[in-house]
Amino acid sequence: MNTIGSRIKKFREEKGIKQEFMAHELEISQSNYGRLEKDDSRLTVPKLQKIAETLNVSVSILFGEKAANIIHENHGDNAQNGTMIINNEKEHIESLKEEITFLRKMLEEKNK
Repeated sequence: MNTIGSRIKKFREEKGIKQEFMAHELEISQSNYGRLEKDDSRLTVPKLQKIAETLNVSVSILFGEKAANIIHENHGDNAQNGTMIINNEKEHIESLKEEITFLRKMLEEKNK
């Protein structure tokens, strides 16, 4: 599943940035850039950093991490706040698992 490439494409399109511009920033051809969005196993850490910088987002956002845990004011409903925190943590854990899987895949490709 190409989750990171899909997120990159989504952010790029939301910001109205063309693939040609991204390719220029990464110093690769447009067709090679297009392949990065379709096959995120081709992404390297330096490329991810440059993409994040160009899109003005953090690398963690490209991995699907949510903003840091935001705890709303307590209006006497501790159970609801606790549930919200637990759900945020579960989402964070899932995004970290995706990141680990992606990085393991990159290591496997590198060691072939």
